[in-house]
Formats: sequence, C-alpha cells, structure tokens
Amino acid sequence: MVKLSVLDQTPVIHGHSAADAVAATVELAQLADDLGYTRYWCAEHHGLRGVANPAPEVMLARLGSVTRRIRLGSGGVMLPYYAPFKLAEQFQMLEALFPNRIDLGVGRAPGGDMKTAQAVANGHYDFGEDFPQQVADLVGIFNGTLPSEHVARGVLLQPQIDTRPQLWMLGSSEFGGLLAAKLGIRFAFAHFINAQYGEQVAQAYRERFQPDHEDAPYAAAAVFVICADTDAEAAALEKAVDLRRVQMALGLNAPIPSIEQGGTQEYGARELAIIEHEKARSIIGTPDRVADRVRALQSRFNADELIVLTVAGSYAARLRSYELLADAFELQVQA
Repeated sequence: MVKLSVLDQTPVIHGHSAADAVAATVELAQLADDLGYTRYWCAEHHGLRGVANPAPEVMLARLGSVTRRIRLGSGGVMLPYYAPFKLAEQFQMLEALFPNRIDLGVGRAPGGDMKTAQAVANGHYDFGEDFPQQVADLVGIFNGTLPSEHVARGVLLQPQIDTRPQLWMLGSSEFGGLLAAKLGIRFAFAHFINAQYGEQVAQAYRERFQPDHEDAPYAAAAVFVICADTDAEAAALEKAVDLRRVQMALGLNAPIPSIEQGGTQEYGARELAIIEHEKARSIIGTPDRVADRVRALQSRFNADELIVLTVAGSYAARLRSYELLADAFELQVQA
C-alpha cells in the first residue's frame, strides 16, 4: 500500500484573498484527515503574492485543533532564520498539544527573494552557511547529546514530555540527502522543484545513512500532482499551471493563476520553451493515468512515502484532486 501525504503552500488564487487561502488550508487539512492521508505539511514562504503562510508553526496549532489523527508538520521551516533551540521549543509545544502527531521538517532555502530574506533575518541572513551545524544542533537538542561546550548544553527543553517531533531534512539536491544520511534523520526530496536526479540522491541517502536520531533510513519524494475527473478538466487545470511556471521563470510576483486566466493566455516562443522544460516537474491527468505515473515515481525513488503538492486554479479543483487520488490509491483512515 502506498503511503500518501499532503504538502500545502497555502496558495492565493487570483481573485481570492490571503484569508481565503488560509481558510482553504484549514478545509484541506480536515479533508486529508478524513481521507486517510498520512501527514499534512505546511511550507514557509515570505514576500510572495502567490502563497500566504510565513509561519507554519502557527498554522499547525490551528490544524491540530480541527483534525483527529493525521500527522502535522512543517515542509518546511527555513532553519537559517531561527535559533535551533527556540525552534525545538516551538515544535515540542506542538508535540505536547498533539502527541505523536508532529513533524519538524527543515530546509535551508530563503523561501523568498534576498531582500525579503534579509528583512526576515533582521539583516543577518547568512545564505544557509551555518545550516549543517544548525541541523546537527537540533539532533543534539532532541537527543540530549549536545557537546559540553555548546551554549544550550544542560538547558531544559520545555515543555517536558515523553515524546519528540519527528525530524526531517527537506532538499532538492545531493547536499540535503547526504546531510540527512550523516545525521541519521528522515529525508524528503523535492521532485516538484528538481525532477532531474532525485532517484540518485535518494539512493545515496540510503547507502550512506548512519543510524543516529533514526535507526534506519526513511525517504519520501514530494511530487506535484493534479487529478481531475476528465481529460478536458485536467487540460484546463494544466494551462493554469503552465502560466504559473512562466510567471515564476520570468520573476513575476503574482497570485496563482485561475483556470480562466490559464485558458486565455497566449505565449511566444520563449514562454513555450519554459512550459515544455517544466513539464517534468508535474503529474497531471485523470486518476488512472496519474496513479500509474505516481507509482512509477515511487518505484524509481524506492520511496517509503509520497508527499503530494497540488496547486490548482481553483480551491474546489484542489480538494477534488486529493479526493480522486485517495480513491485511486484506496487510502483508508487507520485507527
């Protein structure tokens, strides 16, 4: 049985507000909980008109209060902005609120442009130079194995509870996979960002894994998927995705295109080349076709789990996509 999870960027679709996007995240989390998805991750972004969640840790508290059993986590928190000990406290508190349901996924990307990154970091953004040490510090904080000279050695991690969040490394290159292997933590490769060589990264992670925080490797692939009832609906949704890819490639800071915008947009040769180049990062179609491609991707990655990102031109289409995918894979809610 394939384990499926959800990655949500809280997209702001053209014609809707950020408040609409936040409400749609709450609705989707409840649906994913009902449908049998394994976990629900929220991504951190800053200064982007197309996404509306700069604070996953706040959103997760809300989602935990309206769901029953699905795991909740960050996919991910952008660790270079934060002190590892403070981040550990935040997610330890979430774990206290929702025992055995919290994931702490970390990444090193800025989640926005460099000017915004410096604003978020109060002028001290270091481009992720200290990221490997920050992740090692998180492992040491949760394991109680910080070196004697570390500033947080012996400091009480609050709240004091018997469980810990699951710790995950997120990445789209060999760097993240090898660091996760070295530190002995779970790893999720962002196929929706880099569709070129993720299988090799996942294989290297498994081969070089050193038991520490986890006893054995656990690898997931995060993939962009849209399921639709008909080929015509899938094609319409794909046109909106194409427009979004073009906007991103050209550096346009805009809301997510609606289905109507995607259907009326015309392109020149440069834009068509961008669309063609980006096709490999998406799986879009009717449930049977999507399921076949998703299973093939899982096999290539030897993935323990697939984490599905769906950014569609309407919130209703996004909900429907996750319903169709759950049905195609016969997901069931486990007690």
